[in-house]
Amino acid sequence: MARRGARQLNVAGEGTFDDHRSLRAPAEPDQWVRDEPTRASVTPEERLSTRPRAELPGDVAAGIRNAAFGLTTRARERLVTNTAEAVEAYNRGRYEEAARLLAPVAEVAPNVASVREVAGLSNYRARRWRAASVHLRAHHDQTGDVTHLPSVMDSERALGHQRAVAQLFDDVRAASPPTEVLTEARIVMAASFADKGRLDEAIELLVASGALRRVRNPSARHVRQWYALGDLYERSGDGPRARELFSRVAIADPGAFDVEERLDELGARPRATRSRAR
Repeated sequence: MARRGARQLNVAGEGTFDDHRSLRAPAEPDQWVRDEPTRASVTPEERLSTRPRAELPGDVAAGIRNAAFGLTTRARERLVTNTAEAVEAYNRGRYEEAARLLAPVAEVAPNVASVREVAGLSNYRARRWRAASVHLRAHHDQTGDVTHLPSVMDSERALGHQRAVAQLFDDVRAASPPTEVLTEARIVMAASFADKGRLDEAIELLVASGALRRVRNPSARHVRQWYALGDLYERSGDGPRARELFSRVAIADPGAFDVEERLDELGARPRATRSRAR
């Protein structure tokens, strides 16, 4: 079966480091304020029509309807509408709203992988760790896709389940996933080591994977590794190494994460132009 779920439903983004719990807590999503018509009498149908709605792929909508075959037609369509509205809410950063809308859909249609995936991502962004883990594990079981296992690791880490984090890390490595996925898994595993005061092991895990290497044209994963490693070095008391790595981040991606603030705290400012790789 082809890759389904968040990408098929046009959910924007796979997550960013600043909302990754490995180092920094996610920023609070903007409050959603819906403009309502000003006249006194508004029907439920008119109120619903004012809400932005994504268009679901036909097979996803059909999967939800088929799973809810015992319900009325109106109830089935409400679940499809909930899912479309949840995708739109997710794309607009309203993660709590998206998670709430998808809760009844996931209950009725637990075997629709797309629903599980977006429900898991919404709960993860909303910092509902237990629900995020449940939904994203289900998505993995249904599709075999390991893309979101690092987010499951991160959720289990937030819940204090360190053994589960280690087991999931082994599962990700055994799957020979794309480099970006393996990088995310290493970052979470390193953070888990750091949680237990094992900073040397956390640093060694990232260094052994090449996180210290300079590259001429760094990608997002290089920047994320540098930031993660810089954070670990700062926590271990190695300020010079932390400054050097944070400076790389600021040069490669000015304004990334909170690196400017971190450099200010360390008393260092990077050059305005990217340094050449050695």
